[in-house]
Amino acid sequence: MKKVIYRNALVAFIAILGLISCSNDDDDAGDISQPLVSTRAENIPAPQTGGGGQPAGGPFTKFSFETGTVVAEDSNDWDIAFRGTTIAINGGDATGTTDEPNRSGDVGVQIVDGTFASVTTAPASGYDQDGANGFAITTGSGNGWYTYTGPPSHLILPIPGKILVFKTSSGNYAKVEILSYYRDAPAQPDGSNSREYTFNYTYNPNVGDLNF
Repeated sequence: MKKVIYRNALVAFIAILGLISCSNDDDDAGDISQPLVSTRAENIPAPQTGGGGQPAGGPFTKFSFETGTVVAEDSNDWDIAFRGTTIAINGGDATGTTDEPNRSGDVGVQIVDGTFASVTTAPASGYDQDGANGFAITTGSGNGWYTYTGPPSHLILPIPGKILVFKTSSGNYAKVEILSYYRDAPAQPDGSNSREYTFNYTYNPNVGDLNF
C-alpha cells in the first residue's frame, strides 16, 4: 500500500512540474519580440497625369510597411502612397488634391535629420498628418525630401540626411530613406526613367516599440 501511495504522489508531483513548466513557457513566449524588418523597396510606381504647369491627377500607389508590398487601389490597409513627388499618408483629412486616396487610418509622420543608420529610435511625439493645410510630407524643392534641379535637367533628387519616420495606425514605427525617384535608381539620373521610387525602410512589428 505504501508503494502505491508513493507512486501516485510521485506521478502527481511530476504532473505539477509539467504544468509549471508549460506555464513558464507560455509566459516566456509572450515576451519574445519579433525581429525588425529592414529591406529595400524598389521601383514603386508613382505615375501622374498633368504636371509641367498643368493640374496633376491620377491614382496614388499605396504601400504597406507591414506586408512590404504595394496594395490594391481600393484597399484601406496602407501606410504611404505615391504620385509624382507627392506622398500621402493614411492619416488625417483630405487636402483637396485631385484623385487623392481616402484615409481610414491614423498614420503620422515626421522628417528626422540624420543618416538612416543613425536614426535608431523613433520620436515619441511630434507626428503630423495630412489635412486642409496640405500633405504632412512637404512637397516643393528643398522643403521636404527632395530638391528640383530646374532646367535643363529637371531632376528630382532626394536630399541626403532626411529620414521619414512613421507611426502606423496600429502603433508600430517605421523609418524610410528615399534613395531615388527614377526606375532602377540610376547613379546619375538623366530624367528619362519613369517615376518609380526606391527606398530603404525598417519596420518594427512590435507595437509601441520605438527602437530601430
